[in-house]
Amino acid sequence: MTTCIPAGTGSLHYSATLGKGQGCRTTSWVSGVTFKRCIQKELSWSRGVSKFLQIQRCNFSQPHFSEHRKPLRIVTSSSLRDGSTKYFDFAIIGSGVAGLSYALEVAKHGSVAVITKAEPHESNTNYAQGGVSAVLCPSDSVESHMHDTIVAGAYLCDEETVRVVCTEGPDRIRELIAMGASFDHGEDGNLHLAREGGHSHHRIVHAADMTGREIERALLKAVVTDPNISVFEHHFAIDLLTCQDCSDTICLGVDTLNTETLEVIRFISKVTLLASGGAGHIYPTTTNPLVATGDGMAMSHRAQAVISNMEFVQFHPTALADEGLPIKPTKSRENAFLITEAVRGDGGILYNLGMERFMPLYDERAELAPRDVVARSIDDQLKKRNEKYVLLDISHRAREKILSHFPNIAAECLQYGLDITCQPIPVVPAAHYMCGGVRAGLQGETNVKCLYVAGEVACTGLHGANRLASNSLLEALVFARRAVQPSIDHMKSSKHDLSTSNWWGRPVVPSSLGSDAMEKILTMTRATRKELQSIMWDYVGIVRSTTRLEFAEQKIGELEAKWEEYLFQHGWEPTMVGLDACEMRNLFCCAELVISSALARHESRGLHYTVDFPHLEESKRLPTVIFPCSSVKSTWSSRQLHKQLLC
Repeated sequence: MTTCIPAGTGSLHYSATLGKGQGCRTTSWVSGVTFKRCIQKELSWSRGVSKFLQIQRCNFSQPHFSEHRKPLRIVTSSSLRDGSTKYFDFAIIGSGVAGLSYALEVAKHGSVAVITKAEPHESNTNYAQGGVSAVLCPSDSVESHMHDTIVAGAYLCDEETVRVVCTEGPDRIRELIAMGASFDHGEDGNLHLAREGGHSHHRIVHAADMTGREIERALLKAVVTDPNISVFEHHFAIDLLTCQDCSDTICLGVDTLNTETLEVIRFISKVTLLASGGAGHIYPTTTNPLVATGDGMAMSHRAQAVISNMEFVQFHPTALADEGLPIKPTKSRENAFLITEAVRGDGGILYNLGMERFMPLYDERAELAPRDVVARSIDDQLKKRNEKYVLLDISHRAREKILSHFPNIAAECLQYGLDITCQPIPVVPAAHYMCGGVRAGLQGETNVKCLYVAGEVACTGLHGANRLASNSLLEALVFARRAVQPSIDHMKSSKHDLSTSNWWGRPVVPSSLGSDAMEKILTMTRATRKELQSIMWDYVGIVRSTTRLEFAEQKIGELEAKWEEYLFQHGWEPTMVGLDACEMRNLFCCAELVISSALARHESRGLHYTVDFPHLEESKRLPTVIFPCSSVKSTWSSRQLHKQLLC
């Protein structure tokens, strides 16, 4: 079901989209249910989740949490032999900036498990080049940062959320510096503030072109020395452990698969923070690391969390186009190499292969236009000229400035024979960031009790229809901090006992299938993944149409059914888990959420551009909200492996 609330009109607009397995989609826009202005404010984005959580509360007393243990600082596979269930006050899924900064705060009040899919540093944070936006210059203002954010977001942002983030951002930057994060300074000794597309002021704090890496380094250094934090590497989150209490869905932890030992490890926690990143790998070319397969969004959807704005997929305009390099890479990249927005902010100019500058033809802001505008402009040039990439030229800037501001980009290009100080960089758009995700309130709360979200997995209302450059790390820092106090309050009022772990059946690894069957399943799964990505790029890309979206929906539905049938024919059971198969189910789930959301939006706004509805419609200036719905018939990717109905 999809419900939408307009900003400042006093009317509630409602659209309903039937969930998967409930028949054909029905979409209807109904206007005219009028509320007084004071009531309308309570229905705002940032207050909506909190308001929803207050409805039909039931008294719920959880059993006593009695196990006390000093957690390991870094937990390796060899230290997991003590049992398959772990008990913590706080479980954090993800080890990027949101997860780690939250961990450091809540660890002052209880035991913390940081569960990470690969190595702790392998997160979207680590690949963020540009920086963190914050108002740190006297000539800048919170109002200006808010204005830039809302304009870039095509006026779909929640104003209260935007104000909170822009106001609290500077303090979060100062805390990182106090923790030991090292950012670039100018000759005057002050922080060097860069400017990027969509920003009216220089406000980007950065560490050359490796800002995310520096922030991750500082946070990890603090985390591994904290005796209350355990880091569980190579643990893939399978499904959230939820139960139903009257009208409430409650999260009590998460099942994980140790991908090194192939053991299923269950984490029981009083509070769970989901900070698992995005879903870039629903597309064939993405700047995201391999771990970004939409696991958190899919798990939350299966756990009855509200999802919002999934149609707004940001394609970064400038990923390195390997086809245009003098020396071609010997093998295809796992993820596209990002050419940061800061290159254009520092004076970089975009040309087509005829060396014609084209951005002024599309937008008066030229190369400094927001990402959605630049990505569509590049896409248009490539289609009109039948070319594979465009050129981004920064060579007119002083050589020493280029090398000091963009050392990582310069080094990467140079190993393939390209000197960015005297040659243009071949670039092409690539899937980069999900502006939608699990709907969150102002404290990172969700409609699932005891489940909080922060970072790219969340949809807070900050980004609206398009994220402003360098607002992602900022949002993660602000919302991770805002989730701390309510999480502590939840933890202190909650009790568990060891029997909680037995409320759900346990997932099993497919060791009984044999190597031949498993090899066939893996081969089929990897081929299916590539086909899904191809469909998404061809039909759910930068420019869309209703016909193409409906075709993609049909093809992906057929592909999913074929894949699941193949698995079950070869002995796979619904309770079985494996990394490739579970990632595949999550990719299917996220792809379908994107398509359903895109079909429900009958206008072009921000990152969602459709040729059938090419204009903005004020009456459609509403977030897309997917409410959970139960269905008798569902696919493996759309349901939890095990669910406890009552608690």
